[in-house]
Amino acid sequence: AYWGAVVALAGVIEIENDKVKEEKGKAYVPGDCGFDPLGFFPADKAGQKEMMTKEIKHGRLAMMAILGFVVQEALYRTPVVSETPFFFKPLF
Repeated sequence: AYWGAVVALAGVIEIENDKVKEEKGKAYVPGDCGFDPLGFFPADKAGQKEMMTKEIKHGRLAMMAILGFVVQEALYRTPVVSETPFFFKPLF
């Protein structure tokens, strides 16, 4: 049931993104789903480009961090959650 819900949610997101893509036509920018509830995305083109570049760089850094977890688990044969219980277990 879990994976069915995940696939269904991904499908809904893709369908909604296709609708946005059709509505915007040539003004569409890849990754623009129109979701910005806090208004962080700048209105000017230079600010938008800078924000999108930051998002890509942070995403790449996060992927490298996850790769570090994978390497650590492969080398030491111990799950990361066991190595760092402070981050993964309740404090109280």
